[in-house]
Amino acid sequence: MAHFAELDADNVVTRVIVVGNQDCLDDLGQESEAVGIAFCQSLLGLDTRWVQTSYNGSIRKNYAGMGYTYDEQRDAFISPQPDPSWTFDEESCTWIPPVPPDAQEGLGE
Repeated sequence: MAHFAELDADNVVTRVIVVGNQDCLDDLGQESEAVGIAFCQSLLGLDTRWVQTSYNGSIRKNYAGMGYTYDEQRDAFISPQPDPSWTFDEESCTWIPPVPPDAQEGLGE
């Protein structure tokens, strides 16, 4: 199964749908994102915008979720910043808390 994220005008994910593998194959039987996008548009409107996403992060760094932003420059889905104190990791395109979770174990004791 393939997964596609619908984007609004600001590149924010408004929904993610599952598309059958057979609906993403080109004339040579190869998986094609463009074919999958055309299939999504045929179902949900030619004026919709779609980008393929992946559960395992094999494309676009992170699996798209509602409210995530698609960054075209990085070719990555980025979650909303959880808190202003969190910093952005360019390599993984994820947010890093101010105190790493493993360092928090001894706090508050």
